Amino acid sequence: MFFEFGIKDFIDILLVAFLLYYTYKLMKASGSINVFTGILVFILIWLVVSQVLEMKLLGSIFDKLVSVGVLALIILFQEEIRRFLLTLGSHRHASALVRFFTGNKKESMEHDEIMPVVTACISMGKQKVGALIVIEHNVPLDDVVRTGEIINADINQRLIENIFFKNSPLHDGAMVISKKRIKAADCILPVSHNLDIPKELGLRHRAAMGISQVSDAHAIIVSEETGSISVAYKGQFYLRLNAEELESLLTKEN
Repeated sequence: MFFEFGIKDFIDILLVAFLLYYTYKLMKASGSINVFTGILVFILIWLVVSQVLEMKLLGSIFDKLVSVGVLALIILFQEEIRRFLLTLGSHRHASALVRFFTGNKKESMEHDEIMPVVTACISMGKQKVGALIVIEHNVPLDDVVRTGEIINADINQRLIENIFFKNSPLHDGAMVISKKRIKAADCILPVSHNLDIPKELGLRHRAAMGISQVSDAHAIIVSEETGSISVAYKGQFYLRLNAEELESLLTKEN
């Protein structure tokens, strides 16, 4: 008996495949790929036991484990679930929809507001002064701001360089720029455990990748060892940038 296969079935399979692929990417980025593989193996065994072999006793045990396992998965992967929801919410189409209903206008930094950041990074790169600057966009970074020292000052090249000066008490943490102002410094960022990050990249790069994975912020890194400038954005690194490339990346549409 042949079953009917329509366009809805094709879309259903396509969406499930996309969901599995996206889940795989999130697990790989967070270093939880082995756990994800184990869950898939468990689900496969459960389907074989309960649907194919029809073992009632073992199948009922697996059914109970699966019903409890949903709650366990939410607890175990709360960071990954939060990241997934943040990614959906920070997508430009979703953000546009929210702004349409709330009446809020999108705030994007202009060329004149970005240039002090670019110039400061170039200057610090030449002097091999390490720095980590996070520019907030649609996803609020209030939790990150609360971990640092509130500054709430205009964006100024000299101020940025002074904060990251080697003898400054605020130079180790990250600076957060929000709503066209330097909001805070010496902030603590979530560190990425992505195993694909090259080993030559240090803790600043891992922290920048971490914040880029849970928000739509640009995270600028100035290497203390080489003076090179990099940006982490939406889970991807842009390495060894010059002034023009850095400016273009920071001002492009989010």
